[in-house]
Amino acid sequence: MAQVLVVDDSSTVRTEVGEFLKKNGLDVAYAVDGRDGLGKVKADSSLKLIVCDVNMPNMDGLTMAEKVRSELNNSTVNIVMLTTENSPSMKERGKAAGVKGWIVKPFNGAAVIGSFKKLVGV
Repeated sequence: MAQVLVVDDSSTVRTEVGEFLKKNGLDVAYAVDGRDGLGKVKADSSLKLIVCDVNMPNMDGLTMAEKVRSELNNSTVNIVMLTTENSPSMKERGKAAGVKGWIVKPFNGAAVIGSFKKLVGV
C-alpha cells in the first residue's frame, strides 16, 4: 500500500511530484481530483501523507481535507497543500481542516523531502 497520495488535476504536476517522491524511496498513489482522492483515502488506511492541490474540478482540495477529517474521521493522515493559492483565508480554512503545511507552486522537492519523510515516518 502507498505511503503518499498525490492529488492534482494536472497530470504534469502529479507525475513530477510522484516521480520525485518515488526516487526518494516513498510509495506513491495518485488521484485526479478531491473526489477521487477521498475515495483513495477511504480505501487505503496505510496512507501517511496527502500532497494535494486546492483548485480542482469535482471537489477542491480543501473540501477533500475537511471530508477526510469529518466524514472519514481520519485525523492521522498528514495533509500538505501544494497550490498556487496563497490567500490568508484559504490558509486559515486549511489550518482549521488540519492541514499540516502549505507549499506554493512550483514544487521544489529538494526543499521539502526531509519534512515529507518525517511526516511519513521514515
